[in-house]
Amino acid sequence: MPEHAPSRLERRKARTRAALVRAAQALIAGGKTTVSILEITQAADVGMGSFYNHFETKEQLYQAAVEDALDAHGALLDELTSGLDDPAQVFAQSFRLTGRLHRRHPELSKVLLHYGLELADSEHGLAPRARRDIEAAVRAGRFTARDTELAMVTVAGAALGLGRLLHRRPERDDAEATDQVAEDLLRMLGLTAAEAREICGRPLPDLDAAATA
Repeated sequence: MPEHAPSRLERRKARTRAALVRAAQALIAGGKTTVSILEITQAADVGMGSFYNHFETKEQLYQAAVEDALDAHGALLDELTSGLDDPAQVFAQSFRLTGRLHRRHPELSKVLLHYGLELADSEHGLAPRARRDIEAAVRAGRFTARDTELAMVTVAGAALGLGRLLHRRPERDDAEATDQVAEDLLRMLGLTAAEAREICGRPLPDLDAAATA
Protein backbone atom coordinates (compact mmCIF):
# COMPACT_ATOMS: atom_id res chain seq x y z
CA MET A 1 0.00 0.00 0.00
CA PRO A 2 1.24 3.54 -0.69
CA GLU A 3 2.48 5.43 2.33
CA HIS A 4 0.13 8.32 1.64
CA ALA A 5 -3.11 7.95 -0.26
CA PRO A 6 -4.55 11.30 -1.48
CA SER A 7 -7.35 12.61 0.71
CA ARG A 8 -10.71 13.65 -0.69
CA LEU A 9 -9.64 17.30 -0.41
CA GLU A 10 -6.38 16.63 -2.25
CA ARG A 11 -8.23 14.80 -5.02
CA ARG A 12 -10.71 17.66 -5.37
CA LYS A 13 -7.88 20.22 -5.52
CA ALA A 14 -6.11 18.14 -8.18
CA ARG A 15 -9.31 17.97 -10.25
CA THR A 16 -9.79 21.73 -9.96
CA ARG A 17 -6.21 22.44 -11.04
CA ALA A 18 -6.54 20.03 -13.96
CA ALA A 19 -9.77 21.72 -15.04
CA LEU A 20 -8.08 25.14 -14.99
CA VAL A 21 -5.12 23.83 -17.00
CA ARG A 22 -7.40 22.22 -19.59
CA ALA A 23 -9.43 25.43 -19.90
CA ALA A 24 -6.24 27.45 -20.36
CA GLN A 25 -4.99 25.04 -23.03
CA ALA A 26 -8.27 25.37 -24.92
CA LEU A 27 -8.10 29.17 -24.72
CA ILE A 28 -4.47 29.21 -25.91
CA ALA A 29 -5.36 26.89 -28.79
CA GLY A 30 -8.14 29.28 -29.76
CA GLY A 31 -5.87 32.31 -29.54
CA LYS A 32 -7.89 33.73 -26.61
CA THR A 33 -5.11 34.60 -24.20
CA THR A 34 -6.42 38.04 -23.22
CA VAL A 35 -9.57 36.80 -21.46
CA SER A 36 -10.15 37.60 -17.81
CA ILE A 37 -9.59 35.21 -14.92
CA LEU A 38 -13.37 35.11 -14.46
CA GLU A 39 -13.77 33.84 -18.02
CA ILE A 40 -11.11 31.20 -17.41
CA THR A 41 -12.86 29.93 -14.27
CA GLN A 42 -16.19 29.89 -16.10
CA ALA A 43 -14.62 27.84 -18.91
CA ALA A 44 -13.18 25.47 -16.29
CA ASP A 45 -16.52 25.36 -14.42
CA VAL A 46 -14.89 26.18 -11.10
CA GLY A 47 -15.37 29.00 -8.62
CA MET A 48 -13.46 32.25 -8.94
CA GLY A 49 -11.80 31.72 -5.56
CA SER A 50 -10.50 28.32 -6.67
CA PHE A 51 -8.20 29.99 -9.17
CA TYR A 52 -6.11 31.65 -6.45
CA ASN A 53 -5.75 28.39 -4.55
CA HIS A 54 -3.52 27.22 -7.40
CA PHE A 55 -2.19 30.23 -9.32
CA GLU A 56 -1.27 33.80 -8.47
CA THR A 57 -1.69 35.18 -12.00
CA LYS A 58 -3.17 34.28 -15.34
CA GLU A 59 0.34 34.15 -16.82
CA GLN A 60 1.35 31.54 -14.23
CA LEU A 61 -1.61 29.40 -15.28
CA TYR A 62 -0.72 29.71 -18.96
CA GLN A 63 2.84 28.67 -18.24
CA ALA A 64 1.57 25.62 -16.35
CA ALA A 65 -0.79 24.81 -19.21
CA VAL A 66 2.01 24.88 -21.78
CA GLU A 67 4.35 22.86 -19.58
CA ASP A 68 1.61 20.29 -19.01
CA ALA A 69 1.08 19.97 -22.78
CA LEU A 70 4.83 19.67 -23.39
CA ASP A 71 5.27 17.07 -20.66
CA ALA A 72 2.36 15.01 -21.98
CA HIS A 73 3.79 15.05 -25.49
CA GLY A 74 7.31 14.31 -24.26
CA ALA A 75 6.13 11.37 -22.17
CA LEU A 76 4.29 9.98 -25.20
CA LEU A 77 7.45 10.25 -27.33
CA ASP A 78 9.50 8.50 -24.64
CA GLU A 79 6.97 5.67 -24.55
CA LEU A 80 6.89 5.27 -28.33
CA THR A 81 10.68 5.25 -28.75
CA SER A 82 11.62 3.21 -25.69
CA GLY A 83 12.54 0.07 -27.61
CA LEU A 84 14.88 1.73 -30.13
CA ASP A 85 18.67 1.41 -29.89
CA ASP A 86 19.72 3.72 -32.74
CA PRO A 87 19.65 7.39 -31.60
CA ALA A 88 19.24 8.51 -35.22
CA GLN A 89 16.05 6.46 -35.46
CA VAL A 90 14.88 7.75 -32.07
CA PHE A 91 15.27 11.32 -33.33
CA ALA A 92 13.56 10.55 -36.64
CA GLN A 93 10.67 8.64 -35.06
CA SER A 94 10.03 11.41 -32.52
CA PHE A 95 9.97 14.02 -35.29
CA ARG A 96 7.71 11.89 -37.51
CA LEU A 97 5.27 11.26 -34.66
CA THR A 98 5.24 14.94 -33.70
CA GLY A 99 4.42 15.90 -37.29
CA ARG A 100 1.43 13.59 -37.23
CA LEU A 101 0.23 15.08 -33.95
CA HIS A 102 -0.82 18.33 -35.64
CA ARG A 103 -3.79 16.71 -37.37
CA ARG A 104 -4.63 14.01 -34.83
CA HIS A 105 -4.51 16.29 -31.78
CA PRO A 106 -5.03 19.80 -33.16
CA GLU A 107 -5.72 21.47 -29.81
CA LEU A 108 -2.44 20.25 -28.31
CA SER A 109 -0.69 21.20 -31.55
CA LYS A 110 -2.05 24.74 -31.41
CA VAL A 111 -0.94 25.15 -27.80
CA LEU A 112 2.59 24.23 -28.82
CA LEU A 113 2.57 26.37 -31.95
CA HIS A 114 1.20 29.40 -30.09
CA TYR A 115 4.46 29.73 -28.16
CA GLY A 116 6.59 29.10 -31.25
CA LEU A 117 10.34 29.31 -31.04
CA GLU A 118 10.25 30.06 -27.31
CA LEU A 119 9.84 26.32 -26.86
CA ALA A 120 13.17 25.60 -28.57
CA ASP A 121 14.85 26.46 -25.26
CA SER A 122 12.22 24.83 -23.06
CA GLU A 123 13.15 22.23 -20.47
CA HIS A 124 9.91 20.39 -21.28
CA GLY A 125 8.57 18.39 -24.18
CA LEU A 126 10.24 17.97 -27.55
CA ALA A 127 13.25 20.33 -27.28
CA PRO A 128 15.28 18.62 -24.54
CA ARG A 129 14.54 15.22 -26.04
CA ALA A 130 15.59 16.30 -29.52
CA ARG A 131 18.77 17.79 -28.08
CA ARG A 132 19.43 14.59 -26.14
CA ASP A 133 18.90 12.42 -29.23
CA ILE A 134 21.07 14.60 -31.47
CA GLU A 135 23.90 14.56 -28.94
CA ALA A 136 23.58 10.78 -28.52
CA ALA A 137 23.67 10.30 -32.29
CA VAL A 138 26.78 12.48 -32.55
CA ARG A 139 28.51 10.47 -29.82
CA ALA A 140 27.56 7.24 -31.59
CA GLY A 141 28.96 8.53 -34.89
CA ARG A 142 25.52 8.55 -36.51
CA PHE A 143 25.25 12.34 -36.87
CA THR A 144 27.99 14.75 -37.84
CA ALA A 145 26.44 17.98 -36.48
CA ARG A 146 29.27 20.21 -35.27
CA ASP A 147 27.08 22.49 -33.15
CA THR A 148 24.08 21.00 -31.35
CA GLU A 149 22.64 24.42 -30.56
CA LEU A 150 22.59 25.39 -34.24
CA ALA A 151 21.17 22.01 -35.17
CA MET A 152 18.36 22.59 -32.66
CA VAL A 153 17.55 25.96 -34.24
CA THR A 154 17.07 24.24 -37.59
CA VAL A 155 15.06 21.36 -36.13
CA ALA A 156 12.79 23.68 -34.12
CA GLY A 157 12.17 25.93 -37.13
CA ALA A 158 11.35 22.92 -39.30
CA ALA A 159 8.99 21.43 -36.70
CA LEU A 160 7.10 24.68 -36.15
CA GLY A 161 6.97 25.59 -39.83
CA LEU A 162 5.65 22.13 -40.67
CA GLY A 163 2.93 22.40 -38.02
CA ARG A 164 1.76 25.76 -39.28
CA LEU A 165 1.75 24.51 -42.88
CA LEU A 166 -0.34 21.47 -41.98
CA HIS A 167 -2.93 23.63 -40.21
CA ARG A 168 -3.00 26.13 -43.07
CA ARG A 169 -3.08 23.52 -45.84
CA PRO A 170 -5.51 20.79 -44.74
CA GLU A 171 -5.38 19.17 -48.18
CA ARG A 172 -1.74 18.20 -47.73
CA ASP A 173 -0.91 14.67 -46.63
CA ASP A 174 0.50 15.14 -43.12
CA ALA A 175 2.42 11.84 -43.05
CA GLU A 176 4.05 12.39 -46.42
CA ALA A 177 5.00 15.99 -45.63
CA THR A 178 6.37 15.09 -42.18
CA ASP A 179 8.46 12.20 -43.46
CA GLN A 180 9.93 14.36 -46.22
CA VAL A 181 10.99 17.03 -43.72
CA ALA A 182 12.38 14.37 -41.36
CA GLU A 183 14.36 12.86 -44.23
CA ASP A 184 15.84 16.26 -45.10
CA LEU A 185 16.80 16.84 -41.46
CA LEU A 186 18.53 13.46 -41.23
CA ARG A 187 20.57 14.31 -44.32
CA MET A 188 21.48 17.68 -42.84
CA LEU A 189 22.58 15.95 -39.64
CA GLY A 190 24.90 13.61 -41.53
CA LEU A 191 23.09 10.53 -42.80
CA THR A 192 23.27 9.50 -46.44
CA ALA A 193 20.24 10.12 -48.62
CA ALA A 194 19.59 6.38 -48.89
CA GLU A 195 19.72 5.76 -45.14
CA ALA A 196 17.62 8.83 -44.33
CA ARG A 197 14.95 7.62 -46.75
CA GLU A 198 15.04 4.09 -45.35
CA ILE A 199 14.68 5.27 -41.74
CA CYS A 200 11.79 7.59 -42.61
CA GLY A 201 10.04 4.77 -44.43
CA ARG A 202 9.94 2.49 -41.41
CA PRO A 203 6.54 1.76 -39.82
CA LEU A 204 5.54 3.84 -36.83
CA PRO A 205 3.72 2.81 -33.65
CA ASP A 206 0.03 3.67 -33.41
CA LEU A 207 -0.01 7.28 -32.18
CA ASP A 208 -3.78 7.37 -31.60
CA ALA A 209 -3.82 4.16 -29.55
CA ALA A 210 -0.88 5.29 -27.41
CA ALA A 211 -2.38 8.75 -26.79
CA THR A 212 -5.66 7.27 -25.54
CA ALA A 213 -4.15 4.38 -23.57
